[in-house]
This record gives sequence, C-alpha cells and structure tokens, in this order.
Amino acid sequence: MTDTMLSESLASARRRLATALSAAGRTPDAARLLAVSKTKPAGMIREAWQLGQREFGENYVQEALEKQTELADLKGIVWHFIGPLQANKTRAVAEHFDWVHSVDRVKIARRLNDQRPEALGPLEVCLQVNVSGEASKSGVAFDELESLAQAVVSLPRLRLRGLMAIPAPAATVAEQRAPLARLRQALEALQQRFPEAPLDTLSMGMSDDLEAAILEGATLVRLGTAIFGARNTSRR
Repeated sequence: MTDTMLSESLASARRRLATALSAAGRTPDAARLLAVSKTKPAGMIREAWQLGQREFGENYVQEALEKQTELADLKGIVWHFIGPLQANKTRAVAEHFDWVHSVDRVKIARRLNDQRPEALGPLEVCLQVNVSGEASKSGVAFDELESLAQAVVSLPRLRLRGLMAIPAPAATVAEQRAPLARLRQALEALQQRFPEAPLDTLSMGMSDDLEAAILEGATLVRLGTAIFGARNTSRR
C-alpha cells in the first residue's frame, strides 16, 4: 500500500465512523478508531501516526515489541494488545502496552498486575466476553463475568475500563446487533455493580459490523484491513 492509499483508506475509515455515529444520534467523539496493525510493518504505523492516528492494536507480542522499538520516537502513541494472551506473554504486555483487551481469566489478570511496573501507572483492561458461545473463541462466559470483574477491580495496578467481544459473523444488522446488545447490557450491569471503576469502554465492531456496533454503544472500533489493506497471513 502506498502512502497515498493509506491516507485515503484512513480518511475513509474516519468518515465511515463519523457517519455511523451521526446515524446513531451519538456525538462525533463518542467512539474512537483503533487501527489494527498486526502483520503490518512499522513504516505503515509511522505513516498512520503522521496522519493523526494515535491508537494501534496488536495481536502478536514479539512482533509488537519489535515495532515499538522502531517507533519509540513517536509521541503520544497508544498501544493496545487485542490478541489471545498466554501466561508466558503477560510480562511483555504488562511492561510495554497501555491497554489489554483480552483478559478472560483471573490468572492472567493477576500476572498482569504483578508484572506491571509501578512507574507506568495502571494498565487499562477490557475483559473479553465470548458473546456467541463459540468453543473456538476466547473469552469469559457471561455467567462468570462478574466474578472476573471483581478480581480485576481488586488489583491495584490494573484499571477495569470495559468489555471486548468478537461475535460470530451474522448476515443482517439485526443479527449483528443481538450479541453486541448483550455486551452493552453486561457493561451496564457492571457499572451498577462496581461504581468505583471507570467502566466506560465497549471494544466492539470491526469492518463487517461497525455500524451495528455503533448503534449498540461501541466506544472503540477495531479496523485493520479497511485501513492497512489485506493482512499477510503467512507471517503467523
């Protein structure tokens, strides 16, 4: 992808988000764009940063660390870890990321807390929920969500910000909205249960269901291919 193409695709993604927010009757700043940069070179992230994008999502720890080293001069860049998180990767995430969206077990939360350098301040955390009940998907079940949230709220170096989900594909907007509505309702329940936590984030919505997600209250939408082009799936 050329610099011009990236500029055009990022502008298109921003217009799409703005249009969806307007159609949903929400304010222009009610949701942010998270540029999913997995498998993309650091140079493309630098170009997107130069175009005003600040938040980037990565799925693979080692790949992300290499990019962070190369892009250490960029001011204001915010790194989100959005992939499945194994116990042997928690230290790197705790030490090098600002957000993690994929906490789904108490063990992972405790390791992130214990390994988070105090000087960095709390790690912003979203709990991943398996909204479609798919055996192949990561995420905590709805009936276990409150106990996981309770554990995270009790950990001083984590800050519970909200929920994340990757629903199963659906053919219509109505079908897309159903699991996203459940996630929104779950967040509302947690807000009542844990008023001391800044539970303000719904990380949901990708290229195929952005509009549905915005209708259901998404505050972070994750777009990768729509911004950076097709991924190189042979890398991982």
